[in-house]
Amino acid sequence: MNLALRWQALPQRAFRAEQLGHLASLCLKLEVETYPKPGLVSHVDNGAHRDMDAALLCLSADTLAPFFGELAAAGAEGAGMDRLRAIGVAAERAMLAATSGVNTHRGAIFGLGLLCAAAGYRSALGIRKPVGELVSQRWGEAILDGPISLRSHGAMASRRYGAGGARAEAACGFPSVYDIALPALYAARRLAPLDEEAVRVQTCMALIADVADTNLLHRGGADGLRFAQTSASGFLASGGIGCPDWRDRAAQIHQAFVARNLSPGGSADLLAMTLFIDRIEH
Repeated sequence: MNLALRWQALPQRAFRAEQLGHLASLCLKLEVETYPKPGLVSHVDNGAHRDMDAALLCLSADTLAPFFGELAAAGAEGAGMDRLRAIGVAAERAMLAATSGVNTHRGAIFGLGLLCAAAGYRSALGIRKPVGELVSQRWGEAILDGPISLRSHGAMASRRYGAGGARAEAACGFPSVYDIALPALYAARRLAPLDEEAVRVQTCMALIADVADTNLLHRGGADGLRFAQTSASGFLASGGIGCPDWRDRAAQIHQAFVARNLSPGGSADLLAMTLFIDRIEH
């Protein structure tokens, strides 16, 4: 069964922990099955990455599915941040073992994992609060007070450039998803109601245009981030996927990112999180 059919086959609201885990994994695969995304790995090419391809990312997503399910189950049981963090560490260990040491989804384990935990909690209690809000309420303080990774490229960029990064994003309830990505996703569906890949490209461009992506800061510094945001903003301002030649224009931006070794990995993670939230909340 292809990804689009699997997406349609999933139940809409009454999610069990295992289903949430598989949904999170599927959202990571849908992010891979999106082209052209500037600088990022897709089913078409490897973007600005020499150490990973679509097959490796999909293997990583499959490896993480049971851990996302475990996080959802822990959330349903009212687990604190220490337990969630332990599951996340185990997930990262399994990811690195499966990918021979390549960091394919460390950021997604953190962000999407927290959303799974909140979704499990939400389903268990039968409440309708946004899962991002639940993450902030239940674990926000512990997220900010928790240990800081000294080896993460995103964490290093956050310290150097003063960007909030993934920790601030999660602690605040994922504002980049709710305030930027989801509105862009809904608007894109009005432009291309029969082309979900186009919708994902438009949503990714909206994220790149507005988010201080620490992966871009790590690879290209402030100039790289500025170039990326200007490129994505220009694509959107000139009509985005509403233009007949949008694929060619997006592909040109993609190649420009590759030439500069830029990859907005944070925006890719946020895109997967957006797809996850869209599925469970609407």
